[in-house]
Amino acid sequence: MVNVNNLFKFLDKNGINFFSGVPDSILKNTKWHLEKKNKKQHLIAPNEGSSIATCVGYYLATGKLSCAYMQNSGLGNAINPLISIAHKKVYSIPIFLMIGWRGAPGSQDEPQHLVKGSITTKLLKLLNIKYCVLKNEKDFKNLKKIIIFAKKNNTPVACLIKKNVLVANNKKTQDNYIKSDIKRENFIKELLKNINSKSNLIATTGYTSRELYQVRLKYNLKKGRDLYMVGGMGHSSMVALGKSIYTNKQVICLDGDGSMIMHMGSIANIGYYAKKNYKHILLNNFSHESVGGQKTVSKNLKFENIVKGAGYKKYFYLDKRKNLNKTIRKFLASDGPSMLEVVIKKEAMQNLLRVKNLINIKNKFMKK
Repeated sequence: MVNVNNLFKFLDKNGINFFSGVPDSILKNTKWHLEKKNKKQHLIAPNEGSSIATCVGYYLATGKLSCAYMQNSGLGNAINPLISIAHKKVYSIPIFLMIGWRGAPGSQDEPQHLVKGSITTKLLKLLNIKYCVLKNEKDFKNLKKIIIFAKKNNTPVACLIKKNVLVANNKKTQDNYIKSDIKRENFIKELLKNINSKSNLIATTGYTSRELYQVRLKYNLKKGRDLYMVGGMGHSSMVALGKSIYTNKQVICLDGDGSMIMHMGSIANIGYYAKKNYKHILLNNFSHESVGGQKTVSKNLKFENIVKGAGYKKYFYLDKRKNLNKTIRKFLASDGPSMLEVVIKKEAMQNLLRVKNLINIKNKFMKK
C-alpha cells in the first residue's frame, strides 16, 4: 500500500507541482490533496485529452514536468494529444501520467474495465511510453527512475496504480453548496411513472445507469426500455441522438454534469440534428460522484444559455422535490430537443447493483 501523503511529498520533492486530469475511483484518495491546491496548481479537465493538452501548455510556460491523472478507460481520449503533440518525434513534451488501472489482469471488475485493463500496458508500449506499476512505497525508486527519464528525454512516462493501493486518513469534506432536496432515486422513480411504454431511455455511466436499473427492480416499474452506458463516459447524449434520428419513439438521455462537460460539443450537434422526440435530462450534483465526489465546474455554467444557444427548443429547471411530477410532465410533453436540468443531492442508493447481461439488454432495447 501507498500512503497518499507520502506520494504527494515524493512528487513535490521531484518537482511535480501541477496536476490536471479526470477523477477516477482508484485515485479517489488523492481528492483532498488536489482540492486544497489553487487554480494554478490543479485543473480538473473535461476529458483526458484536455488534461494532456493542459500539461503541454504548462510545460511550454514553465519548462517543468506536470502530472496528468486519469482512469485507464480514459487513456483512449488521451492518445491523440500524446501522439500528435507530446510525442518525442513531434514537440517532445515530458508529462507524468498517473493512471488508475481498472480491470488489471487477475482482478475482478466489470466487462468494459476487464477489456481495457487487459490491453493497458500494450497501449503504453505502442505509444512508446515507459511505465512502472506502483504497488507499495518501495516502488518510489522506480517512480524516481521514470521521472528522471521523462525529464532527461523530454517524453511522457506513466505510473499504473491498481485498486486499493492508495490509502489516506483525510477527513471528508462537506458540500454545502447543493441546495436541493431531490435524490437521484426520487427523480428516476417519478420519471419512469410518467413515460410511455415505448419510450427509450439511455443512461450515462456511473450511478445514473445503476440507479435506473435498480429503481426498476425495487419499484417494479416496467414502462419503456433502457440502455445502460456502463462505460463510454460522455457519449450517452450522442448515442441517444443516433437512436432518435431513426425512430419516432420518445428518446430520453439521462446525463450527468461530468459526462456532459466531457464532450460538450455534442450539445451543438443535438441542437442542430435532433427531432422533436429528443429529450435530454441533466442530473447535476456538481461532482464526479461515483468516483469519489470530486467537483466539476458545472456550478459556473449556465446550461439554459448553452443549450438554447445551440438550438434546443425548451429548457426546464428543477431543484425542489415538490415540483417533480409537474415539471417532468411539462418536459415530456414539450417538443424537443429539450433539456431538463435537475439539481440533485450527492447521495446514491444503498447496495447498488451492477448491470449484468449487457448483450441481452441490448437485444431487448433494439426490439421493434
